[in-house]
Parts: sequence; structure tokens; C-alpha cells
Amino acid sequence: MFVEHAPLLRGFFTRRGARQDAEDLVQETYLRLLRAHEGPGEAIANPEAYLFTVALNLSREQAARRRWSTVPIEDLEQLRQGVAGEESVEDAAEREQRSQHLQRLLATLPEHTRAVLVMQYRDGLSYKQIAERLGVSPHMVKKHVVRGLSVCRRALMDRAEAS
Repeated sequence: MFVEHAPLLRGFFTRRGARQDAEDLVQETYLRLLRAHEGPGEAIANPEAYLFTVALNLSREQAARRRWSTVPIEDLEQLRQGVAGEESVEDAAEREQRSQHLQRLLATLPEHTRAVLVMQYRDGLSYKQIAERLGVSPHMVKKHVVRGLSVCRRALMDRAEAS
């Protein structure tokens, strides 16, 4: 079964954006199938259908991990500086310009959207924690994050095109 379906599964994961992790995801799919088969209970009636159901679930989990794995901006800057070593005067000036542009951009956002982005990226709070602080649902927090990031991305792309 592995030999027969592995190439199909690899393609399945690759088409869903997991090109680098496709092989690992194929193996995880088979591991989950084997664990389910060994466990107590009824035998799997259609192993092939079960295999692709597991693959779809793994693909969704992988996409969710990529989508929600956020690294605060400051951490990325520190990482970049650590890799690059000493920061040049030009790099420091460019970083300061980016920071000022980001501050101006954040100031244009609605108050709740700005607060949500700051709490998530600067303070490292989860959607649930932000929701509790603002007295809204985690779903509403997610909407603010999506809206705010969309505005920021568009503005940054417009700025890059203008340069």
C-alpha cells in the first residue's frame, strides 16, 4: 500500500504548499494508519479512504501551523542582527525608517485593530488572551488581525513598488 500510494500522497501534500515537508507528511500519514489499525476496535473498512482522510487532516494541520506560527517583529530583527553580526550605519538607518513607517501605518488603523496587532506581535498574547482583555470573542480578534495585516501588507507592497 505504501509503494502504491506514496507518490500520490507526496503530490497531494506538495500541491497544498508543503513541498519541503511532503516526505515527512507521507510517513506521518502511514504511521497514523498503522496506529489506528493496531488499536482496539473495529478494523478499518476502507484503508485507502482512511489514508486520504488522514492525509487531508495532516494537510490542514500543517496549513494551520504555517498560518498561525507568528514570530514577533523584534525577534526577527534580533535574529537578523545575530546572523549578520555587527550592524552597519546604513542598516540601522534603514531599520529606523522601517520602524517609523510601521508606526505611521499602525496609527492609520482603527483603534481596536491597532490594539490587537500590538498585543499579538509586541506582547506575544494569544487570541484568547487578547479577547479576554478587550471583552470580545477570539473570532473577532482574528478578524482584527487579518484586517490589520492586510492593510499593512498592501501599504508595504505599495511602498516597495514606489521605490
